[in-house]
Amino acid sequence: MSDVELTLRQVRYTNKEFWRNPGSAFFTFAFPLMFLVIFTALLGSGTVEVAPGVIIKQSTYYVAAMSAFAVITAAYTNIAIGMVFQRDAGILKRTKGTPLPGWVYLGGRVLHVLIIAVLLVLITSAFGVVFYSADVPTGTLLLKFAAVVVVGSMSFAALGLATTAIVPNADAAPAVVNAIILPLLFLSGIFIPFGVDTPEWIRTVARIFPVKHFADAMRAGFYGAPEFLWRDVLIVGIWGLAGLILAVRFFAWEPRK
Repeated sequence: MSDVELTLRQVRYTNKEFWRNPGSAFFTFAFPLMFLVIFTALLGSGTVEVAPGVIIKQSTYYVAAMSAFAVITAAYTNIAIGMVFQRDAGILKRTKGTPLPGWVYLGGRVLHVLIIAVLLVLITSAFGVVFYSADVPTGTLLLKFAAVVVVGSMSFAALGLATTAIVPNADAAPAVVNAIILPLLFLSGIFIPFGVDTPEWIRTVARIFPVKHFADAMRAGFYGAPEFLWRDVLIVGIWGLAGLILAVRFFAWEPRK
């Protein structure tokens, strides 16, 4: 059996494992929609000037923002915490002891993350169209948006694998992973819209990390405003490559002693 066939089979097994845990699957899909409803109810009644002269409704702003949040949750948070739990349960060690190549196992999980991320974006976008009259990207803009979703999913999955190296055990995983990602979500305009009056120091700090660039690319790919910049996609990809290099070097298959 070829490596491609092995990887696709592993994707299928990972998908079965995912859906056989209905509680986890439900909240993976429900959280972005819950947050979308909550934030639009609290903050979605006005407009936000995302760039000089570019004004959009806050309710539709949150459709793109929660789509970005959904991808990050599926690709980074879930894979980082899930891998640590599997490591401490001895599942990764037993898997490594089988003839299945390690990269095929991890590759299957990353590709499954991409599938889930695409489903999340589709569901969140459809919800936004039905309840908030959000416009969806079409034509060239849709291709750009799809590229952002793919690059973002792969990059944040690689960063999630790299993050497992600094998590000591399963009990610490939720705290460590959320301590890393939650501040970046707030600093990157995911939960609170960034307007032209946002302090420059916040923008400067946010631009150091990939979440801000991913959120900007998702919003520009969704609405076409402000201008879509491939530079944002490139920066996210560079972070993903760095995460992949660190994961290859430091990812552990056995529990920490």
